Amino acid sequence: MKKCISLLMFAFVMLAVVSCSSPEKMKNEADKVNVSCDPKVLEVRADAIEARYTVVFPEKYFHPKAVLELTPVLVYEGGEATAEVKVLQGEKVKGNNTVVPKAGGRISQPVKFEYKAGMEASHLELRATLVNGDKRTPFDQPYKLADGANITYKLVNAEGLPSLAPHRYQKVITQTKEAQIKYLVNSATVRSAELSKQEVKALRDFLAAVDTDPRKEARGLTITSAASPEGPEKVNTPLSANRGKTAQSAINSLTKKVKAKTPVNLSSIGEDWEGFRGLVAASDLKDKDLILRVLSMYSDAVVREREIKNMSNVYTILKDKVLPELRRSHLVAQVDWKNYTDSELTEFVNTGNVEGLDVEGLLYAATLVADNSAKVNLYTKAAEKFNDYRAYNNLAYVHLLTNNVSAAKTALSKASNQNDAVVKNNVGVVALREGRRADAIKAFTEANNAEARYNLGITAVLNGNYTDALNRFNGTNSFNEALVNVLLGNVDKASTILANTNTGAAEYLKAVIAARKGNCSGIGASLKNAYAKTPALKQRAAKDIEFAKCKDNI
Repeated sequence: MKKCISLLMFAFVMLAVVSCSSPEKMKNEADKVNVSCDPKVLEVRADAIEARYTVVFPEKYFHPKAVLELTPVLVYEGGEATAEVKVLQGEKVKGNNTVVPKAGGRISQPVKFEYKAGMEASHLELRATLVNGDKRTPFDQPYKLADGANITYKLVNAEGLPSLAPHRYQKVITQTKEAQIKYLVNSATVRSAELSKQEVKALRDFLAAVDTDPRKEARGLTITSAASPEGPEKVNTPLSANRGKTAQSAINSLTKKVKAKTPVNLSSIGEDWEGFRGLVAASDLKDKDLILRVLSMYSDAVVREREIKNMSNVYTILKDKVLPELRRSHLVAQVDWKNYTDSELTEFVNTGNVEGLDVEGLLYAATLVADNSAKVNLYTKAAEKFNDYRAYNNLAYVHLLTNNVSAAKTALSKASNQNDAVVKNNVGVVALREGRRADAIKAFTEANNAEARYNLGITAVLNGNYTDALNRFNGTNSFNEALVNVLLGNVDKASTILANTNTGAAEYLKAVIAARKGNCSGIGASLKNAYAKTPALKQRAAKDIEFAKCKDNI
């Protein structure tokens, strides 16, 4: 009997020894393993959650014949997401997995999850399972790695800034009419034949129209007189000045019935060597290069004239075809035409009387009215009547302001100048709102105007490039600039930007700033304002890990 009892006790002892030395001992001593995670609070960035967990096994913990699977699991509302499983093995296991020696060891492993709605209220845990052939023995409890996940970057205003093509409407249009009075050699007398030329009559009528059109006002008449570079300079200089005076007298006589007085500006250039050079250069004279060379070689007028006269065969042609054109008074009349005033254009729009407006008038009138439907009507009229790409672009601009992306896309497709910066930017805004981020970035990069550069900041936020985004938003004092400063830890700068902004999103971001400063009472005050302006933010705040330490204030 004593022998049986001894054998039974021996069996129990051996069983205990085997049990203590088996791999399953690792499960019973799970609390000896040190597990950590960076970061401790998960963050969503570019629609992904990335972290790195570290596991430290103490000496004599990992059994030489053990195989251990570590599975990172993100547990969230609505489900679970599993990252890559890490398989570890003891020193005596034949396999290709990471070996953890009996002396202890440390492993560090990155994890990544694609963001899904609901993950903002989640936690990351590490599940351990011992594997022995077909037998799988999970640890009783998973290791808690981190809480998650921060989605503050998703507050970004991602609609994009559309571009408005500029109008070229002028409130005062300066109109110009020119004429020339020619003279005989060495004469300042204005011949009647010169005054009967069509160009002189047209100039007279141009000035006379000021009396009959209340929108017109004479700006001035400039008379520039000259003499051909022949003969003594001491004769030609006063001759040139006299020609200006006689031209003025002649025009005065032609316009004596015009009531509106026209300011006259007289100038005289004396011998017109520059005019001579220009006429020779534009001529088909076979020796013109020689003449031009003489002009460049000599600056003295007497020497120039002598050298040119020495070319007798050429000089004869010059006397007949070039010099007579330089004996002149050049008249330039300018009249200011006052375009429709803002109030007149607004009245046209209100009464539907816009048929008489040109494309610039229609484009400008659209900027004077606040009603978007009126803008659409004006841009549609300009687009259909004048087929101006700016009108189609601006029609798309208004549709984007009202988030009618389909209509904006249609309007942009009809713009004739697809390479214009404003069109390209708006094409990018359409792509951004349709979720085609790569197409949007391409369009914004090609546009490279102010709005496009800002919009590239939006795509940088969405892609997780916050420093690049800040460079693009810098100085705009926009909500997005404030947001990126928060994401980069510059909360004081963000507060300054938001100081005079009280939209729902701005008030919510102020609450985030208060949370990051540990100001729980500040969270409550800002969230109250945010809910009043945007009630949907209350649901977000209830799950926002930014406020985890101040739950009673949301």
